[in-house]
Amino acid sequence: MSTVPRYDPLMFGEAALKLRTHRHELLGANMVNADTPGFKARDIDFPKALEQHLTGQLPRHGLGVDRTHTAHLPGQRTLQGPNVMFRVPVQPAADGNTVDPDIERGHFVKNAMFTESALSFLGSTLRTRLSAITGQPS
Repeated sequence: MSTVPRYDPLMFGEAALKLRTHRHELLGANMVNADTPGFKARDIDFPKALEQHLTGQLPRHGLGVDRTHTAHLPGQRTLQGPNVMFRVPVQPAADGNTVDPDIERGHFVKNAMFTESALSFLGSTLRTRLSAITGQPS
């Protein structure tokens, strides 16, 4: 019998909000580039990305930091992000563009609704913890 892992609600809410925001940016870029020849619609697998984020399995991408002064410490900054995939087109345009504006708007609105839910969930979790810390009802 497999058990479902338990996550801290604050960690879960933060991860969901970060991933929803990232997905919103991708969907927005898809809609903006609906008329760009050769543009390929991109998206993430949200449930898989959330699971990877919560278990610490997201791929790490290095971003070099330039040293502009000899007194600066050399460093390597890393960014975490989910794997971005190309959306399978229903009917690609003759110019190679795979963005379907109707599908993108639907995903955008649905993601906006889920983002609002994630914000509400995170706010509720924070208010509950603050109430527990201060001993006063929220």
